[in-house]
Amino acid sequence: MMERSACTLFGVVTYGVHMSIFEDDEHQRGALDSCRMWVPTRSKSKQTWPGYLDNTVAGGIPCELDVFDSLVQESTEEASLAEEVIREECALGGQSTTQNRTRTGWLQPEIHFVYDLRIPIGAAQEKYKPKPLDGKVDSFELLPLTEVVLRMQRGLFKPGTALVVLDFMIRWGYLKPEDEPGYQEIVTRLHGGFEHDKW
Repeated sequence: MMERSACTLFGVVTYGVHMSIFEDDEHQRGALDSCRMWVPTRSKSKQTWPGYLDNTVAGGIPCELDVFDSLVQESTEEASLAEEVIREECALGGQSTTQNRTRTGWLQPEIHFVYDLRIPIGAAQEKYKPKPLDGKVDSFELLPLTEVVLRMQRGLFKPGTALVVLDFMIRWGYLKPEDEPGYQEIVTRLHGGFEHDKW
């Protein structure tokens, strides 16, 4: 067992769980302005990536919890969401792998388990509205995907999170091969491996 913050020093693979809460018009799916996503701003007092944008819910997976229970814990503690909403309505979207290089040159391999919670059309918004609770997040905004993309381009998202949002856009048809010349390379890199089973 190792403290998560020390993993970068040793290049040890870390595991995280991410969830995007969003609403969209299924009749216009694929158009960026037809989708809105809840986006938090990380607390300015956080040791890592303070003030950056993140996924609706995101966090590391502690060794004593399985993947989904980690998501439930993060959702209730970080975003004030009801446990039953997550357990009943959240769907696994897959996983992505990243190999980040830190500002000081260290490599940080990460595996992200990715979940989606699509707000049903006409549903009571309050049930799905995340609110800061444990001090890790300063605020949440419901942003059109067009604005999410602009903020990603400006480097306002935590790097690993930007890749998870990119994966979301591919899975839900907001980024397509005919629109992006580098589509195949993006998909390959998001789902590459680094022999993590040997770590």
